[in-house]
Amino acid sequence: MTGAADVRRAAQFCAEFLDTAANADWDVAVPDLDLSVAGVVAHTAEGCLWYAIDLAAGGRDLQSVEHRVTTDAPNDDLVATLVAYASVAAAVVEVSPDSARGFHPMGTADPSGFAAMACDELLIHADDAARGLGRTFRPPVDLSRKVLRRLFPWVMPGDDVWARLRWANGRIALDGQDRLTGWAWHCAPLEDWDGTVPSAPGRSEPTEP
Repeated sequence: MTGAADVRRAAQFCAEFLDTAANADWDVAVPDLDLSVAGVVAHTAEGCLWYAIDLAAGGRDLQSVEHRVTTDAPNDDLVATLVAYASVAAAVVEVSPDSARGFHPMGTADPSGFAAMACDELLIHADDAARGLGRTFRPPVDLSRKVLRRLFPWVMPGDDVWARLRWANGRIALDGQDRLTGWAWHCAPLEDWDGTVPSAPGRSEPTEP
């Protein structure tokens, strides 16, 4: 099960990778996304903070909150912001009881769900940044497996769990399966999963590999 330590580990791993490209041009576009590398990093930081807020809000979808990470900051500041916001998410997960629930459009999530979503955001968007920079990103296998099992329990890890996680997030085609356009997480408690493959609101139904 994913937890606070996994969020911290994912953030540190992503930060170390991004630091190696801190002198590159982060205004370049990420293929297939309407974001620059800097925009992807900023978006990821914002997502981590949102997860902390949503879990702390106890299931309420707060309409009063607005925050934005600027993309014109120095690259190393963006990385530091990413780590700081991930640390906030990890801290809220750590002090939340298993019974805690928070709002998310794909399901009312428990602490492990928010931890897994934060990890997924960090890993997948670090990979997006890598693609924009012409680099290769590959996180630890055990961390990828934890996230895949928690958020996509219908996807078997196979021989390359990182490729499976990227496929599940709609990033690549895999094993003869088309790239997904209707992917969704199961972020609610695993015991609530009914065995079906979900689709996000407004998206087409995904297929299982």
